[in-house]
Amino acid sequence: MQEMTRDEKPSNAPYTAIAFLIGCGTSIVAGYIGMKIAVLTNSRTTFGCCESVHKGFLHAFRGGQVLGFVLVGLALLVLELIIITFKAGFYDPLAEGVTDKEQISELVRRLFELVAGFGLGGSTVALFGRVGGGIYTKAADVGADLVGKNEKDLAEDDPSNPGTIADNVGDNVGDIAGMGSDLFGSLAESTCAALVVSSTSYELIETTDALFFPLMITSAGIIASFASVLFVHVNTVTEENVQKVLKTQILLSTLFMTICVYPCCKVLPTTFTL
Repeated sequence: MQEMTRDEKPSNAPYTAIAFLIGCGTSIVAGYIGMKIAVLTNSRTTFGCCESVHKGFLHAFRGGQVLGFVLVGLALLVLELIIITFKAGFYDPLAEGVTDKEQISELVRRLFELVAGFGLGGSTVALFGRVGGGIYTKAADVGADLVGKNEKDLAEDDPSNPGTIADNVGDNVGDIAGMGSDLFGSLAESTCAALVVSSTSYELIETTDALFFPLMITSAGIIASFASVLFVHVNTVTEENVQKVLKTQILLSTLFMTICVYPCCKVLPTTFTL
């Protein structure tokens, strides 16, 4: 394969645009899943707390658990599919018979620069969800306070005040849908940024497993989380120990994450230059 000049290199724009649109679509799906799970979980948590704090806590914990696993799994799956598709379609140096180190490094670097559009798309939609939902909920909150409290002398969240319902809807859009999209965008952006940095090291490119170390970290986190959430059933949750249970979950997830990440670090070369 002859070395390409700067003018002969294909444009990055179509590939970046495709990755950007996929990121936007995935972020929208993440936000919708967040709202759907929040609505279902809130009603179940309220009903469960009528019976016991422990049952209500389990409903709330499982709702957050579902949302977390879905968002991380979705981001990891879509990002991996984009990388595989772009690599197979255009940027696979082995398929092209390229052996020169500089050419291989250039191809891999361009591949991950294109993939970076995925993270940008996720963050763009998250921005609109956060800002749009925030404006809506603040406007409804102010209206509910001005009219409900001052004019009708109603309590903060009196159900007879329609502004309260609008305020809660805005909270669901901004704090739940926006949060779901934001978490997805943060994960996609940080992973894409790490992949771009990894592509600047030929030692990491030469060891293919090492190049995808950022994706291994996310995969290890899924395994660690599956293990840690099982321990929430060990103790009965009460009003007095709920904070202790949550702190224990943080400690256990940190411990399991360390254990799961350690074998992944073994794929990295002894020395490499970024």
